[in-house]
Amino acid sequence: MNACTRDGEGGSPTAIVIDDATLTDDDRHAIARGSGTSHTAFIDTRTADAPMVRFFTSAGELTNCGHGTIAAQAVLLHRSGAAEQHGSLRTAGRTFATTAIRRHNGIEVWFDQGAIVLADHAEAATGGIIAALDLRRADIAAGVRVASPGTPRLLVPVRDNLTLLSLQPDFERLATECRRLGYLGCFAYALSPDARTAAARMFAPAIGVNEDIANANSAGCLAAHLLDTSGDGQIEIHQGDTLRRPSAIFADATRTGSSIVARIGGMVDPGPSIDLSAPEP
Repeated sequence: MNACTRDGEGGSPTAIVIDDATLTDDDRHAIARGSGTSHTAFIDTRTADAPMVRFFTSAGELTNCGHGTIAAQAVLLHRSGAAEQHGSLRTAGRTFATTAIRRHNGIEVWFDQGAIVLADHAEAATGGIIAALDLRRADIAAGVRVASPGTPRLLVPVRDNLTLLSLQPDFERLATECRRLGYLGCFAYALSPDARTAAARMFAPAIGVNEDIANANSAGCLAAHLLDTSGDGQIEIHQGDTLRRPSAIFADATRTGSSIVARIGGMVDPGPSIDLSAPEP
C-alpha cells in the first residue's frame, strides 16, 4: 500500500502482512528484507478489539512506525467492508485510538500518537550529526531539538528548501553518530513563511533506512515542537520529493495537563490489487 500520498500521488510503499502463529521473527525479518519496501507491518487480528501490529525493516524490528500504522489501519478497514471504522491498535504494549474513512481517492487514516517528550540543549552532543548531514551551523535556522514519542530523534531546522533539498549526508557516519546518541535518526525540515506547512527529509541509516519517504511519527514530533515554541501545533508536512515519491502527513498537537500529545493523519492509496468497494471474499 502507498501510505501518506500527496494529491493522490506518491506515498511510501508499505508491505502489510496478516500475521499468524506460524510465523517466527526470522520469518518476519526475511519477509521484510524481501518485500522491496522500507517497512513491513505484521497485523495479528486474533485480538479483535485491538489488533497487534509489529514493524520490521531490513535491519530488524521497530517499536513503532507511523506510516506503517496508517497503512495497517487502511487494510483493516478494507477487510471489514465498512465505510468508516473507529477502533484501536496495539504496538509495543501501547493501545491507541484509530480512525479510518473511505474517500473517493483512497482511505483517510488518523491515529493518536500519544505523549511526546521534548529536550533542549542538544547542540553540544550533536556536532558530529550536523557534519554528517552535510550542514554548517549557518545552515541551521534555529536550535536543534530532541523529540521522542517513545524513540528519540533529532529535529533539525534548516534555513530554506534549497538547503534541505541539497543535503547529501554521509550515511555511514550519520548511522554511527545516531547509534552513539541513541537516536532513531534525523528529521531535517524547512518551515514555510506562514509556518502552516513544512518540507522535510528523514534520515535513519541506523535502522537501515537511509532516507524515509514519509515519517509520520517525526511529523507529530515537529507539531509538538511547534506547539511548544509558537503555540500552534497544526502542520502539514511534505516529504519524498528527492525520492520522486511525494508524500503528505498531517499532524495536530495539543496540551493535555503537563504533556503534549499529537494526532497524525494521512491518505492511503491501496493500489490496483485491492478493490475499495468491497471486502475480500
